[in-house]
Amino acid sequence: MSVTTGIHHITAFVGEVQEIVDFYAGVLGLRLVKRTVNYDTPDLYHLYFGNENGDPGTIIDFYPLNQGQQGILGGGQVGVIVFAIPPGSMLFWRQRLKDFGITYMDLIRFEEEYVRLADPSGLLIDLVERREGPFSLWQFGDIPEGYAIKGLAGAQLFSCNSLKTVEVLQEVLGLDYVGEDEGLLRFRASDSLGNIVDVNAENIHKGYGGAGTVHHLAWRTKDKEEQMKFHELLEASGLNPAPVIDRQYYKSLYFREPGGILFQIATDGPGFDEDEPPETLGEDLMLPDIYEEQREKIEKRLKPFQVRVVKPAGK
Repeated sequence: MSVTTGIHHITAFVGEVQEIVDFYAGVLGLRLVKRTVNYDTPDLYHLYFGNENGDPGTIIDFYPLNQGQQGILGGGQVGVIVFAIPPGSMLFWRQRLKDFGITYMDLIRFEEEYVRLADPSGLLIDLVERREGPFSLWQFGDIPEGYAIKGLAGAQLFSCNSLKTVEVLQEVLGLDYVGEDEGLLRFRASDSLGNIVDVNAENIHKGYGGAGTVHHLAWRTKDKEEQMKFHELLEASGLNPAPVIDRQYYKSLYFREPGGILFQIATDGPGFDEDEPPETLGEDLMLPDIYEEQREKIEKRLKPFQVRVVKPAGK
């Protein structure tokens, strides 16, 4: 049986592009590692953020809709995206959020302290200190060395059919059950980042996609050979996987689990340095070959933005 080592990336719909870049790069300090377009709708950006290399387990990526319709959070979605921060850095992050006027609340689950906030589009984000996982080497703005977000800690899933979602996590993806706390079931994968997901024990009413909601969660697989084993398992389990799609930086295999959440199985490689040097990742608009002849037209339709250092008001 193939087993995922954890989350590869999480993809979400968001609102205005400059606002989102300012938040994830300027406030949270993530690196924009790829500036490309939605391969199915090239009038939309597809922006990837992560650690210095955009390693699997650190990646969050977005389709900025600008004036697009706001989504409704609910069942069949990833409800909360969880980032891992280094041990001892929570006070720094609380103060940073206060400095930027970002409202947050403190939570405890499974004996861990979390800070919950919302991004400008309404996506729910938790920060949690985790010892496991490498430190991010990316430094941007005034986030000190040793305080930068490591990557994804995991996610909280909102399922319309929790029992069936749990079956997929354990029997298809190979996650281990950890325990239950305050109506949440916890599961763990083997990697040191993107390795923990919590699922609601009671079913949640269905939500609707749009800005401020997650489109899909991608699970890691080593290579295309292992990915095809997952495809066979998904077919045998009656989960109707889609054909494998080449996304240039990874190969993707989509399926929707019975609780309504769209999952993907994504290969670890080839990675974001496939078409540009590591030192200049995210600086230029990279297009797949099928759209290169339309570059001028596409660039005119995309709203320009800058990756810039953001300062709190009055500083």
